[in-house]
Amino acid sequence: MGPASESEIKAARSTLESNFNDAKAHRNYIYVMGLNNPLLIAQYRIWMKKYPQNVNFPLAIGTFYHNAEMPQAKEFLLKAAELEPQNADIWSMLANDAGRWGQDDLSTAYLRKAMLADTANATYAASYLFALKNGDPDYRQKVFDFVKRFPASEQGAQALYWLADRDTSLNDRIQDYEQLRQTYPPQKFRWSSSGMIGLADAYLQTNPEKALTLSNEMGEEKEWQIRKQLAESLIQINQLEQSQSYKEAASKADQIKLPSFNYLNDFVALKKADLLAKAGDVKAAYDSLATKYAKLPTYPLYTALTGYAQSLGKNKKQMLKDVETIRHHTAVSAYPFELDLYTSKGKLNLHDLKGKVVLLTFWFPGCSPCRAEFPHFQSVINKFKGKDVVYVGINVDPEQDPYVLPLLKNSNYSFIPLRGSSEFARKNYGVQGEPENFLIDQDGKIIFKDFRIDNSNHRTLELMISSLLQKG
Repeated sequence: MGPASESEIKAARSTLESNFNDAKAHRNYIYVMGLNNPLLIAQYRIWMKKYPQNVNFPLAIGTFYHNAEMPQAKEFLLKAAELEPQNADIWSMLANDAGRWGQDDLSTAYLRKAMLADTANATYAASYLFALKNGDPDYRQKVFDFVKRFPASEQGAQALYWLADRDTSLNDRIQDYEQLRQTYPPQKFRWSSSGMIGLADAYLQTNPEKALTLSNEMGEEKEWQIRKQLAESLIQINQLEQSQSYKEAASKADQIKLPSFNYLNDFVALKKADLLAKAGDVKAAYDSLATKYAKLPTYPLYTALTGYAQSLGKNKKQMLKDVETIRHHTAVSAYPFELDLYTSKGKLNLHDLKGKVVLLTFWFPGCSPCRAEFPHFQSVINKFKGKDVVYVGINVDPEQDPYVLPLLKNSNYSFIPLRGSSEFARKNYGVQGEPENFLIDQDGKIIFKDFRIDNSNHRTLELMISSLLQKG
């Protein structure tokens, strides 16, 4: 749709001026004016000065800018909150905006105000609870308290789901998912239904009989049918292993089909390698894990691979050389970008970083998953201070440029911010959604991609970076 005509703007304004309390009229006027039209803000400031006690002016334009994830929202939402401090939705929007500026503490404070403004609302209470998950030592208990307070809410199911999802222990994960299952029946609660995938995958690794029972209960959808078949296969494999029919068990493991999305990590690969080794084919076990480790290294894979290497008479150097050879065959050259810096008027070219390992992430300030991943990246990058490692973040949404430098300053992130676009990311790096991450070696080749880092797998990124530094 092209720009609105003068007559359309005049008509929208006339409708609004006939009733400044009409929220729909505000939305229509703002829409036809356009958020990037400097006359829009100028006009609203005139109205706000003329009608200083009317919250509808700052609330309407602030909400519009907030929903568009644009930094102009802050000024107007703060004014709206001043006029209507018991409006929980205003505080919630301010919390979202503060997060885009990297003001996490302020965001949490705003969420608390939203919760206190509407104490019976589970959504506001949940938002405040989730803001505490990374820094509150009593967070786990707070989740259980929340569940007792809102036993019939979807947000209670969400809180238990996220608690289980963050568990690094399989036993803890099973315990939390089982409470989710019992408190919030998956037939009634969406978050509980999603959580059953995590529970099934935990049982696949510890008790495939229980995984089979759960899969049968959950229905006939494709992902559950695959898990049912997987559980049946693992039960047979375990039986074959107990009877020492290792070769047959390994052959059965080789036929396993994994769900498109799963929480099984390295379990099946390690199981198959173990069976191959027990069947006497240590080289096949080694080769299978070397291929998987080359794509995405983890500590369990490293430990098992090292053991098989020793059995074959290979030392650590030889093992890493084998892995490097595999990576060399799949590596592709990274697009040699040259993009504007936010920190100066200059540009940064990928060629300028030759000889260094580059952690590259595509993001934008309004991307909550991006901001959630940054602390984990930073934690790992801090371990490589003084090494030839560069951390680069390409913002794909130039309209959110004003957020970029404040976010870095407020959060103490060390990545080099570059100005990109969604078109650039999609065309040159195949990015389909943010965040999307790449690790580029000293020669400008993409060695690792399609990885995400959270509280459970810092070691994976450490191994990835270390392997490239050793190569250099």
